[in-house]
Amino acid sequence: MTKTDDDWAAGLEGPTKKPMKRGTKIFLWVFALLVAWFTLSNATWLAPDPAGKRTLIAHRGVSQLFDHTGIGRDTCTATRIRALENDYIENSLPSLKAAIGRDAGMVELDIAPTKDGHLAVFHDWTLDCRTDGKGEIRDHAMADLKKLDIGYGYTADGGKTYPLRGKGVGMMPDFDEVLAQLGHASLLINFKSPDPKEAEMVLAAFARAGIDPNVPRFGFYGKGKPIAVIREKAPKAWAMDPDSAKACTKDYIKYGWSGWYPPSCRNNTIIVPLDYQWAFWGWPKRLQARAAAHGTRVLLVGNYGDKANGLGLHDVRQLQKVPAAFTGFVWVEDIYNIGPALRPRQK
Repeated sequence: MTKTDDDWAAGLEGPTKKPMKRGTKIFLWVFALLVAWFTLSNATWLAPDPAGKRTLIAHRGVSQLFDHTGIGRDTCTATRIRALENDYIENSLPSLKAAIGRDAGMVELDIAPTKDGHLAVFHDWTLDCRTDGKGEIRDHAMADLKKLDIGYGYTADGGKTYPLRGKGVGMMPDFDEVLAQLGHASLLINFKSPDPKEAEMVLAAFARAGIDPNVPRFGFYGKGKPIAVIREKAPKAWAMDPDSAKACTKDYIKYGWSGWYPPSCRNNTIIVPLDYQWAFWGWPKRLQARAAAHGTRVLLVGNYGDKANGLGLHDVRQLQKVPAAFTGFVWVEDIYNIGPALRPRQK
């Protein structure tokens, strides 16, 4: 028995296709709609352009860069500085003013209470590393701290030379001095202790200076208890607790794809590492719009887990990775070079 031409044609067409089941069609349509919604709801190009401009935060003012590898709470970082490009000493008034002059939109500084009820602007818990003094800063009166050389311990060559020694005598500021001279600027104040009394002392200093801390241009960060005081008494200021900021950041990465905004992020801070921008839903414009609607600050920092260079941007070349549409805060270790690099070039 021979096959007809019609038989050959049927063989070439293959087996008859079965019609798609109704349930399968519905599933595929729903899936397609979800993909479209997911894509559009996180599309940064559909988000409005954010208002304002980015704010560079100068960590400790203009400071000496140092190797962060393996440092602990009590590591003396003054003996790890890199070759000097300038002679500024962190947390000093010249350093804080220079940071503003080099386009810092906010200056970070550290405070510590003194034996006689003042607030010294100084990073370390003890004096031994950076100064020619000894012991905990909290055990000294402000007048005695004013006699010290805060540049005494800095060395870039293992102790062969001390290029800042003698240049920092009498330069440890009282926080009242900072407010008197820089109260017009945006300041970010770091509490080194979990004691809530230190927040009360800072607020009292603002009151003495006649400056209202309850405005967005001031920021405060540290452990939970001092920050709780700030949130209660200056709710319009930026109050950042690193632990709660990390929790908010993780929650946004987990749930931001859905368009649902995590409660942990309301009036909090989202921290975005420079090399993990891709992990944040709607980055940068959509995320910023969501954050603004919920009182959230967005803080861009350096590469995640960079153990050598600290939290912030330390190299001018890193600016190439900051989106032009980002108008949040950028943590900067090297404001001396990075600030001027953003200035428009003269024609």
